Amino acid sequence: MDDAPIFYSFRRCPYAMRARMALSVSQTPVQLREIALKDKPAEMLAASPKGTTPVLIDGDEIIDESLGVMAWALTRSDPEGWLAHKKDTLVAENDGAFKHHLDHYKYSTRYEGADREAHRDEAMKFIEKLEARLATSAYLSGGKRTLPDIAIFPFVRQFRIADEAWFDATPIPKVQSWLSGLMTSDLFQAVMKKYPLWKETGEEIGFPCSK
Repeated sequence: MDDAPIFYSFRRCPYAMRARMALSVSQTPVQLREIALKDKPAEMLAASPKGTTPVLIDGDEIIDESLGVMAWALTRSDPEGWLAHKKDTLVAENDGAFKHHLDHYKYSTRYEGADREAHRDEAMKFIEKLEARLATSAYLSGGKRTLPDIAIFPFVRQFRIADEAWFDATPIPKVQSWLSGLMTSDLFQAVMKKYPLWKETGEEIGFPCSK
C-alpha cells in the first residue's frame, strides 16, 4: 500500500465525494489523506496550488479535477460500466450553470447582491431536466447507476441541504427518489466514513476499504 497513489480529500466536498465513489466502485487503492479546507497541507498545495479537493498524485502525474480522478480510476477497473456514459451533457451543465446557481443560493451571503430565490429558481431548471430524464428510468442513463448519476447527485444533495423542507415539498418525486436511493446506497455510505486529519496524525488511510 505504501506505493499506492496519494489522494487528498475533504469529506464534505461534492467533487471529492464523486471521486471517492469512483475509486471505491473500481476498487483502485490509494493512500487517502483527509484535509481541512481551513488548514491545507503544504504538500497538497505544492502539488496543486489551487488548493481544492480532490488531488490525486500517481508518481509524476497530478490530477486535481474530480472528473479526471474518476476517469483515472475507472480506466483501471469499471465493473458497472460507468465510463460508457461519461459524455452525457448533463454533467457539464451540472458543473457549470447549476453549480453557479447552487453556490449563489446556498451561500448567498457570500455574494454581494445575490438574490437567493432567483438563483434557486434558475437552479430548479436543471432539477426539472433531471426530473424529465428520470421519468422513464430509475437512473439518468437507464436502469442502473452510471457516471452521470454519481457525478451529479452530490450537488443535488447540496441543493437539498440548503432548504430541506422546501426541497422535500417540491413536486419532483423522481429526483427525490433518485437522490434518496443514492444517498442511502452502500457505496455512498462507505465513502462518507469520517477519518482523522492527515496533517494532524500523519496517518495514511488505505482507501477504499476491502470489500
